[in-house]
Amino acid sequence: MSEGRVAVVTGAGSGIGRAVALELLGAGWSVALTGRRTERLEETAALATGGTREGAPEDESPSVGTPLVVRADVSQPDDVAALFAAVRERFGRLDLLFNNAGTFGPGGVPVEDLAYEAWRHVVDTNLNGAFLCAQAAYRQMKEQDPQGGRIINNGSISAHTPRPHSAPYTATKHALTGLTKALALDGRPYRIAVSQIDIGNAATDMTARMQTGALQANGQMAPEPVMDVSDVARTVRHMAELPLEANVQFATVLATAMPYVGRG
Repeated sequence: MSEGRVAVVTGAGSGIGRAVALELLGAGWSVALTGRRTERLEETAALATGGTREGAPEDESPSVGTPLVVRADVSQPDDVAALFAAVRERFGRLDLLFNNAGTFGPGGVPVEDLAYEAWRHVVDTNLNGAFLCAQAAYRQMKEQDPQGGRIINNGSISAHTPRPHSAPYTATKHALTGLTKALALDGRPYRIAVSQIDIGNAATDMTARMQTGALQANGQMAPEPVMDVSDVARTVRHMAELPLEANVQFATVLATAMPYVGRG
């Protein structure tokens, strides 16, 4: 159990963020749920307090923790500041930030037709948002007593190998790897461990289309296998519950048979 540990999960209203939040709550963590849509966050909170975790056995009892729900757009500095102030007021400390909020952007748009506004939206969410949340978490972890904590950034298979027509998403995920390395280095004196999990084809709303057909590197459409999102959530929990003297610097979790090495 992880009684007394406090986590912030961004993008907690759906998909991987929801699954990780419920996994942590089920393990006894106190969790702040944040995202842009309050109603989706409330749905996650309801699953935590009155239902069972996604992917959990039918006979498992529901979590008893009551999460903190804070609506925030991670690309907005004022929203991020308010989020971490609310966490500090409610829980008094922070042990984990799961930097998960992200967007793929407009799918299937060739780079020459990509609107600058679409590029900027992906960069603001995936990269600037991750930086702002990491910066706020870093400040709190450095100042609190006992000092330290952990930041886990949600990278992607696209941090290694792109999909066709995915320049904004791929660029931000490659940048996130650099951010992870820099934060990991800078956090050492303060017992702040920073790592990255790169995820491929977890079964969520975002990947539903892949099971019917996704554009491949050779220009053909082909269905792709997916894995249960609860497998990702358990991996994040394992990384989160290591002592701060140990760190999974990078983890890659993917559907075994998905196109990845060479992407087709």
